[in-house]
Amino acid sequence: MIKVEEIQQYGTALQSGVQAIATAYGDYTRKSFEDTKSFVERLSGVKSIDKALEAQTEYAKSTYETFVTESQKIAGLYTDLARQTFKPLENIANRFSPAAAN
Repeated sequence: MIKVEEIQQYGTALQSGVQAIATAYGDYTRKSFEDTKSFVERLSGVKSIDKALEAQTEYAKSTYETFVTESQKIAGLYTDLARQTFKPLENIANRFSPAAAN
């Protein structure tokens, strides 16, 4: 039998997982915006093509590294959320498994 407390804990866990994902997306968006703003400011002050290419190369490298890092972080949060989502089903399945009947 499923208890009300279990349902509440399940809802809280899911809410926390979704909140963590939303926060991670917000943090990534904010960082991306700030990095782009800094890049545009730096680019507007360069006086040669060499410096412009250097700034663009550094920006592209930094943006790629940030994207990979944040994508891995967000993917981990989705994995945690999926585990939390299916945990009650695992518990129910375990109740009906032959090993549990013994």
